[in-house]
Amino acid sequence: MNTSHSSSRGFAHVETWVFDLDNTLYPHHLNLWQQVDERIRAFIVEFLKVTHDEAFRVQKDYYKRYGTTMRGLMTEHGMQPDDYLEFVHQIDHSPLEANPALGAALSSLPGRKLILTNGTRKHADAVMKKLAIHQHFEDVFDIVAAKLEPKPLAKTYDRFLARHDVDARKAAMFEDLSRNLEAPHALGMTTVLVVPEGTREVFREDWELEGRDAPHVNHLTDDLVGFLERIARGR
Repeated sequence: MNTSHSSSRGFAHVETWVFDLDNTLYPHHLNLWQQVDERIRAFIVEFLKVTHDEAFRVQKDYYKRYGTTMRGLMTEHGMQPDDYLEFVHQIDHSPLEANPALGAALSSLPGRKLILTNGTRKHADAVMKKLAIHQHFEDVFDIVAAKLEPKPLAKTYDRFLARHDVDARKAAMFEDLSRNLEAPHALGMTTVLVVPEGTREVFREDWELEGRDAPHVNHLTDDLVGFLERIARGR
């Protein structure tokens, strides 16, 4: 699946390639994020002293309203984030394997490559090393660099662009959540929504899979490697 809106922005002008991390640089069907999701719920159970069912409700409510469950816990309950970030990212990365095809596709793109994630740098480093693609990225802009204010907040993208001296009009953003592409599109970035491959079963809420036809989504793909290869051939 590779589609583009009729008025889509292209890639000929792109000098900086910006990638989300989880469910974007590795396949959705690995469900690695499910481990994080479960640990978030376990943290809420202990932190708020509530049942698992109530923790699930709080988790999903805060995620939708605040961008991350962490931000909701900080805003609603004054939680300090350090212990939370350390706890929820203690996961098993073994489902990830080296992806030489992705590495070659990234290498073929001229310009800088950066990661913009609501996760931590430690988690991003672990994922990149398992995929064997860390050498292709100049830097990681994580939730700490964002001053704990997550995507899709517009100020998070502003901080990212300023910190890395990126011209949004000469950049492309790859994401697995449509809502996280709205602000980059408004800034002038070419946007790509990476969706689950074919009929693979994935651990996602229905609302997370929405927005494929949104006007702020320029391109849609379920094959990131193939999509990047086509971009490189077209330049």
